[in-house]
Amino acid sequence: MTMTTHQPTGPASAAPEPPVRPGEGRTLRPIPAEAHAAFQRVGRACPVSFLQTPAWARVKQGWRAEHLGWFDGRQCLVGTALVLYRQLPGVRRSFAYLPEGPCVDWADPRLDGWLEPLLGHLRGTGAFAVRMGPPLAYRRWTAATLKGAAGPGRRIGDVLPDLVEPLGAAVADRLRDAGWHRCGEDGQGGDAQPRLVFEVPLAGRSRDDLWTGLNQEWRRNVKKAARAGVRTGTEGPEALPAFHALLRVTELRDGFDLGRGLDYYRRQYAALNAERPGAVRLYTARHEGELLAAHTLVTAPDGQRVWYLTGASADHRREVRPSNALQWRMLCDAQASGAAVYDMRGVPDDLDPASRAYGLLRWKLGTGGEAVETVGEWELPLQGAVNKALHRGMHAYLTRR
Repeated sequence: MTMTTHQPTGPASAAPEPPVRPGEGRTLRPIPAEAHAAFQRVGRACPVSFLQTPAWARVKQGWRAEHLGWFDGRQCLVGTALVLYRQLPGVRRSFAYLPEGPCVDWADPRLDGWLEPLLGHLRGTGAFAVRMGPPLAYRRWTAATLKGAAGPGRRIGDVLPDLVEPLGAAVADRLRDAGWHRCGEDGQGGDAQPRLVFEVPLAGRSRDDLWTGLNQEWRRNVKKAARAGVRTGTEGPEALPAFHALLRVTELRDGFDLGRGLDYYRRQYAALNAERPGAVRLYTARHEGELLAAHTLVTAPDGQRVWYLTGASADHRREVRPSNALQWRMLCDAQASGAAVYDMRGVPDDLDPASRAYGLLRWKLGTGGEAVETVGEWELPLQGAVNKALHRGMHAYLTRR
């Protein structure tokens, strides 16, 4: 099934069709992808994930995409959403998904003024349920806290956080009061996007600050890579086949399978860069000309956040520490670009030093950043018992896939 993108004609400020539903002076209606992308390039109070960009809709095959915009009383665009629809086999109803979105004013005490127009629109499309992921932090743990808490059977959730984010906590309470269910809490499927991520703060820090923030082992490994002659840099799409081959080596070694072919990464690279040149870059580390590590880096539309998205490394010559050298290069480039956060994406919550999962967490802890639990993904059946049954069927279908 090929995804189609809904792109009405006409400028974003025009109103060729009536608004879907009013909410606290705001209206919601479909907007062109171009207007959606332009809105995201300007700094907003709400962070914008790359998963909410129009370009991401062109990456996700098998989903139908729609771009929505909230307008104030003066018809100014004040919020956006990328909605992905997946049709359940054998029925005409769809599951609506807003990955790490929508982009609205989550601090507004009248949150229903944003969400009710959205729910009304989704019901009108025939969607039987909706899932969204507010792009907000909930709890934070520093690297020092988690290192000190490691032990047999321990998990991050067992540790008192260093900070509870008031906004994230408030939004979670408001969603629960409105009937939304946090994914994974009711025995249904868990989050599609990582709820626990790892971030390295960059705002107000110099390169020297980043260097001293690394632990001793990381600094030693970065120096070792430099002495061994490891060369880091960026390469174009011609290097994607080598990156993908290295990714398969990584998957076999570490016991996971992303299930994504080379065409997926080519489509991701082309779509994101077509919308914003340089939005995704392929970083490589070579030793004596041989590719030993390759990582993808994605930049937010407003440049304030970068994501280390997918990493691959070889099984051999690990003693020259190519991955440490590559991450250090990416951190430095992100800091030089003016980004405020370097997001290393998901980490396991396992603090047991004897577990294999702890190795990945320990590697990221060495950067001196912090583990961040997001508000997570939330779901709501849209109407009736029949839709609840379809909702359960969609969970089973997506789990099998």
